Amino acid sequence: MILYINMNEQRILAVEANNKIDEEVLIKGFLQRIRLHGKVAFFDLRDRSGIIQVVTTDEKVIAELGSLQVQSVVEFKGRVKERGERYKNANLPTGNIEIEITSDFEVLSKAAEMPFDMGVEELNLQLPTLLDYRTLVLRNKKIADIFRVQASILKGFRQAAESKNAIEIVVPTISASATEGGAEVFPVKYYDYDAYLTQSPQLYKQMMVPIFERVYTIAHAYRAEPSVTTRHLSENTQMDMEIGFVQFSELLDILEQVIVDTLKFAEEENKEILSDFRIKEIAFGSIPRLKLSEAQEIIYKEFGRDVRGEKDLGSQDEVDICEWALKNHNSDLVTITHFPTFKRAFYTMPDPDDQELSLSFDILFRGVEISSGSQRISDYNQLIEAIKSRGMNPDNFALYLQAFLYGMPAEGGFSFGLERITMHMLNLANVREASLFPRDMERVDVRLKKNQQKES
Repeated sequence: MILYINMNEQRILAVEANNKIDEEVLIKGFLQRIRLHGKVAFFDLRDRSGIIQVVTTDEKVIAELGSLQVQSVVEFKGRVKERGERYKNANLPTGNIEIEITSDFEVLSKAAEMPFDMGVEELNLQLPTLLDYRTLVLRNKKIADIFRVQASILKGFRQAAESKNAIEIVVPTISASATEGGAEVFPVKYYDYDAYLTQSPQLYKQMMVPIFERVYTIAHAYRAEPSVTTRHLSENTQMDMEIGFVQFSELLDILEQVIVDTLKFAEEENKEILSDFRIKEIAFGSIPRLKLSEAQEIIYKEFGRDVRGEKDLGSQDEVDICEWALKNHNSDLVTITHFPTFKRAFYTMPDPDDQELSLSFDILFRGVEISSGSQRISDYNQLIEAIKSRGMNPDNFALYLQAFLYGMPAEGGFSFGLERITMHMLNLANVREASLFPRDMERVDVRLKKNQQKES
């Protein structure tokens, strides 16, 4: 149909129709679901504010609808009507109203035939299909809601960091050296020089401590780990904070307050979504702090598994100790400290009372590590020796070391994994579900094929 719409007319959103009863409105959006019943047709229209039901008895519009696929983009004029008392308590923000098309229906963009049924509330697709058709499945409300929650986590972290007087910084993702040493880095063709994608924003945020004392950043990090698991990505988003003039106990206080404030904010902003996902409220009791050895002793006594003497917690260990924390401290969070010095990055401060152990920590949340950090080495000469002890050349860290050469206070910091927090806040089965466009050994936008990898 040809559309003749006054250019001065303002489009309204679905949620705004609540205030337009008996008025004619201009509305635009995506066909979410189509139901044809002879001389009457219904469809659900989706826009950024939500979904509203539309009804029409216009024969031409009904014929047009019969030729369309869901996700087609349409616009029309219609009159807003109340649907009756039985819809008053409907869950949708526009559940008690509908729009009856009065004139000017036009298809703005026709969608191709769907590869699967997009008119259902839950898609129930296998993970490879969810990722192969990423831009399509993200239009499903329940999947889109994952990233509404994720946006709230980001917002909550920013507010929590700024409440501690930290300044947001933007750091590079290309580095002249491997951030933490080791081979798990992606080399980059950088003109005629060697460079790497950063494993974390760590070194850069440390460099900023002498300038602002407290900084935070939200940055991409890259790990070339040769593994495909439900909890690892090759590219992830880190929410980092670095704090000057701080000692270990105060650093732990700030760490725990930031994560609690972040999670509380996200939970409060997304009560309906969390209810749809059937997620229990987060338990914010007294967060226990345990040294690694103490956690391992609890696992031995409470769960009968002897992991005493191991250098880190395994996946089942993290599940067990979180179960213990919830049962005994009413907390979905637990802080683990004092990991072996040699298992942590070179900049990690050894415990003055036991050089074999470090002033480092992890935060566990609902059975998985979501954060790590430490008190840092702030003495220039000690840092040089730490770099050498890992078999690395201090010359490769010249800019980083410059910050320490000209004065660095006692400092420390931490990093949260955005995708992991999202995953466990919503009880998702795989961290890839919590990444808009995940990267791993098998995928960069699309699934990689071995011959493509060889050719590249």
